[in-house]
Amino acid sequence: MSAAAMHIALVGNPNCGKTALFNRLTGSRQKVANYPGVTVERKEGHFHSATGRHYRVLDLPGAYSLDAVSLEEVITRDVCRGMHPDERAPEIMVCVVDATNLRLHLRFVLELRALGRPMIVALNMMDAAARRGIRIDTAALSADLGLPVLETIAVRRGGSDALVQALDTFSWQADAANTVTLSKPEMHTEVRRLIAGAVHLPAHDPALDERLDRILLHPTWGLAVLAGLMFVMFQAVYVWAAPMMDAIDASIGSLGVWAYGVLPDGPLRSLLVDGVIAGIGAVLVFLPQILILFTFILLLEESGYLPRAAFLLDHTMASAGLSGRSFIPLLSSFACAVPGIMAARSIADPRDRLATILVAPLMTCSARLPVYALLIGAFIPRQQVLGVLNLQGLVLFSLYVFGIVSALAVAYVMKKWRRDGGEHPLLLELPSYRLPHPRDLLLGLWERALIFLRRVGGVILAMTVLLWFLLSYPGMPDGAAGAAIDYSFAGRIGHAMTLLFAPIGFDWRICIALIPTMAAREVMVSSLATVYAVAADDQAAQALSPLLAQDWSLATALALLVWFVYAPQCVSTLATIRRETNSWKQVGIAAGYLFALAYLAALITYRVALWLGAG
Repeated sequence: MSAAAMHIALVGNPNCGKTALFNRLTGSRQKVANYPGVTVERKEGHFHSATGRHYRVLDLPGAYSLDAVSLEEVITRDVCRGMHPDERAPEIMVCVVDATNLRLHLRFVLELRALGRPMIVALNMMDAAARRGIRIDTAALSADLGLPVLETIAVRRGGSDALVQALDTFSWQADAANTVTLSKPEMHTEVRRLIAGAVHLPAHDPALDERLDRILLHPTWGLAVLAGLMFVMFQAVYVWAAPMMDAIDASIGSLGVWAYGVLPDGPLRSLLVDGVIAGIGAVLVFLPQILILFTFILLLEESGYLPRAAFLLDHTMASAGLSGRSFIPLLSSFACAVPGIMAARSIADPRDRLATILVAPLMTCSARLPVYALLIGAFIPRQQVLGVLNLQGLVLFSLYVFGIVSALAVAYVMKKWRRDGGEHPLLLELPSYRLPHPRDLLLGLWERALIFLRRVGGVILAMTVLLWFLLSYPGMPDGAAGAAIDYSFAGRIGHAMTLLFAPIGFDWRICIALIPTMAAREVMVSSLATVYAVAADDQAAQALSPLLAQDWSLATALALLVWFVYAPQCVSTLATIRRETNSWKQVGIAAGYLFALAYLAALITYRVALWLGAG
C-alpha cells in the first residue's frame, strides 16, 4: 500500500447498499479476512481516482447505532471513534444511507456527525427512491446537516462517480454545532425536521397500512394468511413450472440423441452424453421451479411484508428458544444456509446466535429443490386433491414445513442447556406497503439464475465429470462376470457404503450419488443421472424419473426425501459454521446431529413404509 493512500471507511445501517458501493469502488482489488480474535469479517480494498489519488477503503460491519449491542456494532463503533486496537481511525467516513428509508437511517447519520470527524453522506439507492416518488433536495439536506451530501447508485455503472469526485475535492472544517450529542427524543425531532425541510414524500394513506396490519398482524388471521401464502407458493412451484420444465427436458433429450448419433463410440461420447449432458441436463431442468420460488420470496420482500412476518412469528420462535432476530437469518437460509448463517451476526446474544447457526441448515435451501422435485415427480402421482390442489405441491409443502418444525424442535432442545432465560425482544421498523417494481424483481431473478447457472457450469460440471470417470474406470477384467460398473472405482465405493445405508433402503447407486452432494446438494440429481446413464450402456436419453420409478421402491424414495430434510449440509456450509463460530467443535456438533437425525428419520420412514406395504 502506498504511503500516500487516503484511508476512508464506509459505514451505515445493514442493507443500505454499503457493500455494493464498496464493490463498485474497489472491484477485484480487495481482500477479506477476520478481525483478530473474532469472527467478524474485515473487508479492505483499494482504488485510484481519475486524478491519480490512491484510496484505501474499509467496509465496516453494518450497524444501527453507536450504542453497540452486537459484536459487529462494537467493531464499527470503535473504528469510527478511533479506539480499535488493530485499525487506525479513518481520515474520512462515508456514511451510506438508504434513500428510500431516511427516517431510520438519518438517526445514525446524526450519531456519527456528533463524533466530529470528517464525513460525507452518500444517499444510495436514489433510483429506487425516484421510482417511489421520493424527491430529496440534497443541497438543502447538506446545509441542514452541515455535511457534504451526494447521490449514489451502487448497482449502476458510474453510480459511484459523484462520491469519487467528492473525495478528490474534499475539505473539512470542524463545526462545534455538529458535535452535539442528542438524546433519543431530541434526535427523533431532528430527523423529522430534516425530512420536512429537504424530502418530499409521495402521498400515502397510513390508514391503508393500519387496515392491512389489523389482518396481517393478527395472531390468528395473520398466521393463516402466512400459511396460505406459503401453501400457494409451493403449489405454484409445480403447477406453473411444468410447461417450462417439459420444454427444457425435451431439448436436453434431443441434444443427447443428436450427440449420441454424431459422435463415434468411445470414451468421448460416453463422457459427453452419459456424463455432461445427462448430468447437467438433469439439474438444469429444475431452473423454472427455483425461479418461481424466488419470485414469491422477492415479492414478499419488496412489498414490505417480510418484517411483519418476523413480528408475527416472534412469539413462536421465542418459545422455541430462538430470538425474534433469528427470523431473517432463517428466512435467508431458504435460499442458501451460507448467507443465513452469516446473517446471524446481527444477533447480539451469543447463545441465540449459536442456536440460530446450528438450526439454519434445517431450513430447506433451494439446492434441495431439484432433489425433491425429481423424487416427487417420479413417485408422487400428478393428481388433484379436493378438485383444486396439486398432490405433488402438497408433498413439497409438507417437506418445507417438516424442516421448519424440526428446526424449532432442535432449538427447543438446545434451550434446555441455556444458562439464561432472558427475553431478547425484536425491534424492527415496519415499512409502508408498496407494490414491487418489475425491474427490481427481474434483476433479482436474473441474479438468482446466474448463481444457479454458475453452479451448474462450475461445481456441478466438475463433480459430474469426476463421477463419470470413477464410474467408467477401471474397466471390467477379462473373463469377469456381471456389469462393468460394479468393477469401477465408484462401484466399489458404493457397494462398501451399503453396509451402512442398506438398513434405510439405499442401494449402491444412491450411496455413490450421496458422495458429491457434499460439494452441492443439487449434484445428487446429476449424479443419479450419470450413474444410470453409465450403467444403462445405451443412449441414456431416457428421462431419469421413469428409471427411478422402475428401480426403487416407494419406501426407498420416501426415506431419501426425509434424508435430505436433515442430511449434513455441503462443505461450504460447514466451513461457514467454522468461520462464524471459530470452533471445530461446533462444526462437529452440527454435522453429527444432522447425520444422526437424517439416519434415524430415514430409518423410521423406510421401516414404516415397508410395514404399510410401500416396498
